[in-house]
Amino acid sequence: MAWDEWERIKSDSTAQQSASTRLNQVAPGAGNGGVGRPDMASSPAAKKAAAKAIGEDMEPGVTRDGKHAAESTNAAVKEFGPKDGHGWETSSALKRAQETWEKQVRMLLGRLASEKQALSATGISFRTNELDTTARLARQSRIDGI
Repeated sequence: MAWDEWERIKSDSTAQQSASTRLNQVAPGAGNGGVGRPDMASSPAAKKAAAKAIGEDMEPGVTRDGKHAAESTNAAVKEFGPKDGHGWETSSALKRAQETWEKQVRMLLGRLASEKQALSATGISFRTNELDTTARLARQSRIDGI
């Protein structure tokens, strides 16, 4: 391999590396932090408001609407059911659909409850992490003077 060819390969390699690994900072306002912006933000007030909305609006609404659908379906099952010994197959199909509906409503209520609990616990978790980090930094600053 000639010396000139080696120099050309090194130059090409350096040019490729510098172009592909050239990220020193995020441009201001480009999202995900940037200059003057925190890397992570947590809004306890927003989490509390979301948990409150789940508990006061969504869960009661799902419960109410789930019961309303069950009442309407029960009425339809009764109407299509056997009166003179013969009933419509629609009655049994509606009954199965109602059972599926009730299961889905219970699952949705369970999911809402877990989301509400997670929103409430997140604030506590962030605060605990913040206190822990502050304590560790305070311990480190005492050692720095030695």
